[in-house]
Amino acid sequence: MGFIFRRVFLGLFVQSLIVAGEFFKPFNVSYDGRAMIIDGERRMLISGGIHYPRATPEVEWMSLKRMYFGMAMSHEGDRGFPVWLRDVPGIEFRTDNMPFKEEMQRFVKKIVDLMQKESLFSWQGGPIIMLQIENEYGNIENSFGPKGKDYMRWAAEMAVGLGAGVPWVMCKQDDAPEYIIDTCNGYYCDGFKPNSNNMPTIWTENWDGWYTSWGDRVPHRPAQDIAFAVARFFQRGGSFQNYYMYFGGTNFGRTAGGPNYITSYDYDAPIDEYGTPYRLLRQPKWGHLKDLHAAIKLCEPALVAVSSPQYVKLGPKQEAHVYRDNGSKCSAFLANIDEHNSATVKFLNQAYTLPPWSVSILPDCRNIAFNTAKFLQTYLISFEFVKFPVNVSYWAQTSIKNVGFDEVSYLNDPANLKLMAPYEVDHISRTWSFVREPIGVWSDSNFTYQGILEHLNVTKDQSDYLWYTTRIYISDEDISFWEENQVSPVLTIDSMRDLVYIFVNGQFTGSAKGKWIKVFQPVDLIQGYNDIMLLSQTVGLQNYGAFLEKDGAGFRGQIKLKGCKNGDLNITEFMWAYQVRKNIVCMSGGKTLSPLLCLGESLKLYAIDEHGSTEWTELPPDAIATRFSWYKTYFDVSGGLDPVALDLSSMGKGQVWINGHHIGRYWTLNAPKDGCQPCDYRGAYDSDKCVTGCGHPTQSWYHIPRSWLQASNNLLVIFEETEKNPFEISIKSSFTETVCGEVSENHPPPLHAWLQPKSSNGTISLNNTVPEMHLHCNAGHTISSVKFASYGTPQKGSCQNFSRGNCHAANSVSVVSQACMGRQSCSISISNTAFGGDPCRGVVKTLSVEMKCSPPSSSTGLSQMK
Repeated sequence: MGFIFRRVFLGLFVQSLIVAGEFFKPFNVSYDGRAMIIDGERRMLISGGIHYPRATPEVEWMSLKRMYFGMAMSHEGDRGFPVWLRDVPGIEFRTDNMPFKEEMQRFVKKIVDLMQKESLFSWQGGPIIMLQIENEYGNIENSFGPKGKDYMRWAAEMAVGLGAGVPWVMCKQDDAPEYIIDTCNGYYCDGFKPNSNNMPTIWTENWDGWYTSWGDRVPHRPAQDIAFAVARFFQRGGSFQNYYMYFGGTNFGRTAGGPNYITSYDYDAPIDEYGTPYRLLRQPKWGHLKDLHAAIKLCEPALVAVSSPQYVKLGPKQEAHVYRDNGSKCSAFLANIDEHNSATVKFLNQAYTLPPWSVSILPDCRNIAFNTAKFLQTYLISFEFVKFPVNVSYWAQTSIKNVGFDEVSYLNDPANLKLMAPYEVDHISRTWSFVREPIGVWSDSNFTYQGILEHLNVTKDQSDYLWYTTRIYISDEDISFWEENQVSPVLTIDSMRDLVYIFVNGQFTGSAKGKWIKVFQPVDLIQGYNDIMLLSQTVGLQNYGAFLEKDGAGFRGQIKLKGCKNGDLNITEFMWAYQVRKNIVCMSGGKTLSPLLCLGESLKLYAIDEHGSTEWTELPPDAIATRFSWYKTYFDVSGGLDPVALDLSSMGKGQVWINGHHIGRYWTLNAPKDGCQPCDYRGAYDSDKCVTGCGHPTQSWYHIPRSWLQASNNLLVIFEETEKNPFEISIKSSFTETVCGEVSENHPPPLHAWLQPKSSNGTISLNNTVPEMHLHCNAGHTISSVKFASYGTPQKGSCQNFSRGNCHAANSVSVVSQACMGRQSCSISISNTAFGGDPCRGVVKTLSVEMKCSPPSSSTGLSQMK
């Protein structure tokens, strides 16, 4: 079943120990105007959103939970409104409408009752500390007039009346009632204040990326900017922020997050799309935010000790916020909101140089533990099987991924990281079978109706596809008229979404895509009867806005044949045949299913245990591709720790299954060629800034969860809608082969050098001021060689392009090799002592390193396919 809203009813914010599957002694949760109060203590909270259906439960869920250890989690439903809700008589979504309110209350009560039954609330010893009702309703409330506000207040009263025993929030709802916490969503929330001084400042959705649509560029949000936004939020009085998303995952099957959204829901999140226990982290974002969280944690005793900070003006665009109690607790945030220039400021009689668009965090009001524009440690910069530039402004560790190719990619500029396409590709198979999908009505189970039916009312979203077929008569006079005037008739559709294929007499004529666009398609007709066949498709459903129940799919308005001798022929009210699968028994065992509009779907050609009468035919290597074909092959996969993806860049549009699991839709649409500029983290972010992929397919690689694979005889089934053959499809694993790092003496020390507040009665101190370089390979891989190492003044270059400078410690390679060779990760102190003396006095020294990571064996994790 498809769904049409990403998060409406409620989101759950859960304490961190749920990641280990543990429960607590019962504790109460409340709040005041400064913070959430957990078991009687104010707390600073950081959480991250995860949608479980976008990862597989067999392995990935537990590994994702491990990655959250030490922070809260936001558990959110990604499914929203089921399509059947549209069929409830008299229903209007999200307004003061009794049918809708009855369904909503039934759902919310069921969820709250289930959580209480399982003892999941904090007062029961469980991890749930907060619930959300509705989502960004304030953006559309006025669309419903007075009924909008009535509905909002009803939803709040209904939720609180369920007796969950924890606080409820409404995001982007500045008129929320006094017993509901009003919260912020957006890229920046440091200027937000709730609608009551008695409520804490909470950021329920910190957008660390944005949605990606077929044919669009891919958005990326720099790690430095999101760290800046979070630090500013806590600097200016924030107390609880949640990332949307912390793990995005994959829209498997037909569960796209919205109209025309790609299969990947990666969202540029700190944990990348490939939800396996082996390869999760998007670097440098994950590591940079991890250090940010640790720095904020160091400040927590001071942050919760006072109700508001002391504001100090440091310059025209520089300021400090100081949290100091009457004792020894003191933490400060120094901000430089200038988008272009660094600034040296004086704070508490000490000078600090602040990079542009950055916040420095001083847990002890003296030493900088973290600056949002500087990576404290060295992190991998991850590439997700892309073949276009990924723009990064600042970097410490850079990785270059090997995706099963012999050729290693390279970086020619640290702000323009590029993974190059392979020169040769090992295709998944040379042996394929095929079945042709019939065009138009294909069985006696169709029905006819006078007029155009709304797409979703017919399909109930059980399939993307719906055939509309009618027959028109063309006279000799019309043919002569077109020939004499050298014109062609044009088929017009007043309004259409999301995609239509147009056929005349079984021959493909044209297509159109868009959201409620007008269609003009010239057609070739013959004298006599002509069959007009329209294949309407949905590509995800509307996910936001008012009046969702009225949006629908398919066609609106009139369908006409223009240019006839006697005027336009309106075929809207003709008799149309609709292909449905009424009363056909499913092969797998006697259950009558809802309508499916594609024969291959009806016959379950993608299923592992498919034993029907369908005859698969071997596909010759020189076969001429035709539209609407099913292809299948079998392939083997060796074991390994690396994620696996299917390269469908050689295909057109369709859907794909692995071992009966629906991987999702694919569509090879290129993004516009312009708009991809080198990314500068400085300045306010929006979804059009730092985009990548210009001129390239929006998505080429499609995630295959390893838990869906077996060692041999994996069944791959493709439904291809365009004229493409499958011989060039490839499947690859990915691992980081080359890692580079560059850290100087003037970098801050690592956060583990700070004495934690719990072990020192709230007193913060710094034990060691020496910076460190941290390098690591993916899990299961080890450092196999040191290709370059220089401590001194190496030339500023890019990864695989380092060179020595005038100052160089002769033992650089040996020191790095001794620390790192044969290990998955290693740490190196950036100090003269570590390298046996000062190679050049009076200058700041830097360590630059390039290393190679290798898997346990020479195999890339995938065997040659059959």
